[in-house]
Amino acid sequence: MDSQSDASHFDVVIVGAGLSGIGAAYHLQRNCPAKRYAILEGRAEIGGTWDLFRYPGIRSDSDMFTLGYSFKPWTEEKAIAAGSTILNYVRQTAQDNGIDQHIRFNHRVTRASWSSQDARWMVEAQQGAEQTPVRFTCNFLFMCSGYYSYEAGYTPDFAGVADFKGRIVHPQKWTEDIDYAGKRVVVIGSGATAVTLVPELARTAQHVTMLQRSPTYVVSRPASDAMANTLRAKLPPRVAYHLIRWRNVLFGMYFYQLCRRKPEQAKQLILGGVRAQLGPDYDVDTHFTPRYNPWQQRLCLVPDGDMFRAIREGRASVVTSHIDRFTASGLRLKDGSELQADLIVTATGLSLVPLGGLELSVDGRPVSIPETMSYKGMMFSDVPNFASASGYTNASWTLKCDLTCEYVCRLLNYMDKHGYRQCVPRNTDPSVTTVPWLDFTSGYVQRALPKFPKQGSKRPWKLYQNYALDIVTLRFGRVNDGVMQYS
Repeated sequence: MDSQSDASHFDVVIVGAGLSGIGAAYHLQRNCPAKRYAILEGRAEIGGTWDLFRYPGIRSDSDMFTLGYSFKPWTEEKAIAAGSTILNYVRQTAQDNGIDQHIRFNHRVTRASWSSQDARWMVEAQQGAEQTPVRFTCNFLFMCSGYYSYEAGYTPDFAGVADFKGRIVHPQKWTEDIDYAGKRVVVIGSGATAVTLVPELARTAQHVTMLQRSPTYVVSRPASDAMANTLRAKLPPRVAYHLIRWRNVLFGMYFYQLCRRKPEQAKQLILGGVRAQLGPDYDVDTHFTPRYNPWQQRLCLVPDGDMFRAIREGRASVVTSHIDRFTASGLRLKDGSELQADLIVTATGLSLVPLGGLELSVDGRPVSIPETMSYKGMMFSDVPNFASASGYTNASWTLKCDLTCEYVCRLLNYMDKHGYRQCVPRNTDPSVTTVPWLDFTSGYVQRALPKFPKQGSKRPWKLYQNYALDIVTLRFGRVNDGVMQYS
């Protein structure tokens, strides 16, 4: 092999230098120190989501004791953290461990083809603004590219958009020149982004209206975790971190099970919290009572009740209605009423895309991702030496990513020990039936489900969305389980 091709060959190629990709590199360095790896990152910076999103108030929508890495204690005072603090945490992790030296920025991966004869992937990328084609080869390909398109978010086709004289912006495309001070702002949407934006914009805007077709369950919790901060003052950082982490994991699992098994009880608990925040005269039934049960979609978190406070103080309001069309001065609703606006923010969701839009082929045959089945929530049926990091829907993203990274390292070490060059999950059980990848009613999930792999009706093809169960399966379960085939 010549020196040029040797320089572009790696044992492992990681795609993406966000929260997942930096975590994957750390696990690889710690558990497979002999492996040579590179991270290919499409953008010019570390951070993924936390570098991409710049809208006001951007923050975590789960606590940082579970969204943080298992190996790096979260030491900031706030558990619900600002995006900039999370970005620093990810970048610091990369710098402290020398991971930043392995990143090739402005390398957008477009295609990967597997050769069984060579037992390696050919990875194609476009480099820089000129999109110069570059190629790498690797023995194992690890996708840490997230689950949505970085190019643009999802915006419905609203009628009359061209008539509006003000500015329209999707939060994913927020820029620093957007002025909302003293302005009338309408935020379309009711998800995590909308409930983050509304109180932040309301600090300086004339008024902010959150316009939603239907409500979402919203829960308030303190931005700072008093018990966590007390423990951290008295115990070694790592001990305190893992105690708090497990307390939060177990409470999250308990509450999720309560929502699934006793939905009415969970519903009254959540709505009772909203009524306590907004008072007896507020129409909670219309604006904060969804048509579905808790955890059929993600819950929205408001730290320290900031959005409720903005509503109480009259700086923000919620309107539940359907849009008829945009007008020159705002929005006309289906009931005939009008909302005046200088700025309209379309917090209408993400465009989900599997594997960052990567084109895959195995031995010259294109891989159709929707026709594959997800193995242990991280690999794909009949696709060799390939894994993808994705998180939980009902808990923090990183909990699952950490376990996925550990499992990939176990897999690589097992293959080395036994002299294998290829591992591929294959379903040979005719009793396994396929079901949708996620059991979630959110619009952005339902729109994208046809693009994603299926899951199976039983393990190891079934996604349980259960951290404790996944620890047993991924950290301690057999790597040679009869479904994973080695050669």
